[in-house]
Amino acid sequence: MSVAARSALGRRDFLATTAGVTLAAAALPGCAASVDDGSGSGTKKGASTLTVMAKDEDKKTIQAAEQVLGVKITYLAFDQTKLNAMLASKNPPDVVRGFGALDTPYFAARGLMADLDPYFAESSVLKTSDLDPVNDLWRFDGDKQGAGPRYGMTKDYSQDGMFWYRTDMFDAAKLDQPSDTEPLSCDEWLDLGKRLVKRRLGKVKVYGLSAGPGTLPTFMHLTASAGGKLFADGLASVDFSSPEAMKGLSWYLEYAKANIGPSPANPNPDGWDWPTYQANRLAMSGSGYWFGGLIGGDPKIAEVTRFAPAPQMGGHRISPTFGATGYWIPTGAKNKDAAWKFFEWYFAGQPAKDRAGSGWGIPTLKSLRPMMPKAQPFQKQSYAVQQRELPYFQTMTVTPYAQATALDAVINKVLPGAVRSGTSAGKVADALNSQMNDAIAAGKELVG
Repeated sequence: MSVAARSALGRRDFLATTAGVTLAAAALPGCAASVDDGSGSGTKKGASTLTVMAKDEDKKTIQAAEQVLGVKITYLAFDQTKLNAMLASKNPPDVVRGFGALDTPYFAARGLMADLDPYFAESSVLKTSDLDPVNDLWRFDGDKQGAGPRYGMTKDYSQDGMFWYRTDMFDAAKLDQPSDTEPLSCDEWLDLGKRLVKRRLGKVKVYGLSAGPGTLPTFMHLTASAGGKLFADGLASVDFSSPEAMKGLSWYLEYAKANIGPSPANPNPDGWDWPTYQANRLAMSGSGYWFGGLIGGDPKIAEVTRFAPAPQMGGHRISPTFGATGYWIPTGAKNKDAAWKFFEWYFAGQPAKDRAGSGWGIPTLKSLRPMMPKAQPFQKQSYAVQQRELPYFQTMTVTPYAQATALDAVINKVLPGAVRSGTSAGKVADALNSQMNDAIAAGKELVG
């Protein structure tokens, strides 16, 4: 991208569309007059309803806020198309669930996310000094994530390149268990998966390894670990043909072609790893710390389960999160002050403490980390492994010109046929580059 184009992005004075719905918005905090200043000026006097768009797993918690905050809660089940329409009509929810790692550049760059820095500055509950670095994924300065205003907050998270494994299956295969301290190389991880897979009559009965569905964050992680970046400077294109990206792509294709675990070419019939892992049909699950919340509910599985550092593609050790699920407040929200009170209760009050002790994710307030569960042997082990992994967290930046879901759709379109036909990594890279860059260019053209 040219210097002029980067400058234009830095000023963030553009419009955009998503899912066929035009999302018109003014400039971001760099043009202060265009954005809520955090003072609550966007809140209607006497407003008594807080509209929250979330997933059903959070519905009861959100409804409990009604009594705590003294405000009527209108719950909306999350629906991207509906959200887009509400944003376009300038009648958005007051609080929206989202993924800090994937959503922030796209929505912040369009002026659709309220700058929360003034609220953080005045809060006696949510102090920036107590925020886990994962919350920086909700920052975007026009060029990269991790800098600029804060637009949201993560509820809890995992470093999603890490993995859980079955000690009983390692013992049965006479294999040494992975180290608690030193990460495997991706090649070593793949080799273990090939050794642990079990087949009968040509069909897989026990997966050796589930290395993830092959989404955009997966390839960003592999590329970064190899020492490169998937997105070019300026974020206006991807390059799967770079040596580092090719290394990661080639590895994932080898994993998929080996048919030792679920992939876009051969999805898990169970839909996700837990039912398969619990049914003794998966030796290693490439899932982050959150998976321990499930393991803790099954004593037999917990007894034979351990946690390991994220395998690395190259010499640059990195252990990112792929989602950073949390909430944000739209610029056009009608009740920002009540939305912030919800933030303080949800992210620092009893709900946050309950999440911290559940094992379903790493707390996003550093002061809550001591509450992470350590009662069971597997929890003590996973806690220790996770604590040592924290320093390797790193923010990765996605493009603001196309939604991650659209780029994932390209992967899901290209990879299955490529795996089945044995297409070379070079040709797969060309196809991904062509189709993703077309989508990114279309978004860039729309925003001018």
